[in-house]
Parts: sequence; structure tokens; C-alpha cells
Amino acid sequence: MRETQLVAICGSLRGDSATRVALAHTLAAAEEAQAQTTMVDLREYDLPMYDGDAKDAGDARALRREMRAADGIVLGTPIYHGSIASPLKTALDYCGFEEFEDKPVGLLTVAGGRFPTPSLLHLRTICVWLRAVPLSHQVGIPNVSNVIEDGRLTDEDTRQRIEKLGRKVTEYATLLAREPTDVPTPE
Repeated sequence: MRETQLVAICGSLRGDSATRVALAHTLAAAEEAQAQTTMVDLREYDLPMYDGDAKDAGDARALRREMRAADGIVLGTPIYHGSIASPLKTALDYCGFEEFEDKPVGLLTVAGGRFPTPSLLHLRTICVWLRAVPLSHQVGIPNVSNVIEDGRLTDEDTRQRIEKLGRKVTEYATLLAREPTDVPTPE
């Protein structure tokens, strides 16, 4: 059986992104759970605003290729004006069922202030529309400057929740990616 492939998309373009720090911890936990991981850093992709008449604009094909290769996905975003960051929304607009259907998706959002519930709900809704499998364990990090300092995660409870997300996405991705003959049968 091949190694489970996990992809995380960082919806923040900031150089010192708390979202990126949190996703790095998620992917490290996934690697400990035996997944091969990739961070999709949207700063490295040319993705113009989505136009249905130009579905392959910029690096859209490369992004879709990365996403199709994944057995599991983690979506990470800061909350902006009560929703997800526009770079992540644009990236998701270039994707469809081929990239997401039946794949487990972990959700992670960060906020400078109060709990980022709206962005978690918006990500969950997008996943349902893409026929993905959003996990019940999700991570919202309020007051992010209290738990991430100088690019380091400093809060143990937050670290545990983030690492659990990486393990859970890997666990579900491994189970869902099995070939029918790999699934144990009851005796």
C-alpha cells in the first residue's frame, strides 16, 4: 500500500503568517502519523481572480494537480471580515469535485480577536458543496498573538488541538484511500 498523501493549503499571504505556523505543526503531526505532506503556499502560485471563462489561468492546473494527488486535505485561513481569506477562496474556486470529492478535509482558522466560528462554517460549507468530508475535529484559534510568538507556537493546549487535526486527517485519509481489497473483512 502506498503512503498517504496529505496537502495543506495556506490561505494567508503574510510572511509571518500565524496560519502557516499552525499548518506546519499540523503537517508535522501528519508526518509522525506516516503521511507524506505538502504545504501549498499560495504566495508561490499565480492565481488571478477566478473567471469561469479562464479556468486554467495562471497556475490553476498545477494547483489542481497537487490537490488531486492528495488523499487528505487541510485548509488553513485567517478570518477576514467574518469569512475566509480571498487567496484561499480563489484557490478553491479553481478546484472542483475531482480534487475534493470523498476526501477528508481538516479545517483550521486563526483570528486576531474573538473565536473564528464564521470562517470555520464557511470552510465547512465549501467542503460540503465540493462533496468532501469535513472532519468533526476542527481548530479555531482566537487571539492568535497570545499563542504564536516570533513564529513559534507557545500554547500547549493549542499545540495539542493542532496536532490532533494532523493525526485525524491522516487517519481518515488512510482509511478512505485504501483499495477495496485492502480493507479488513470481519471473520
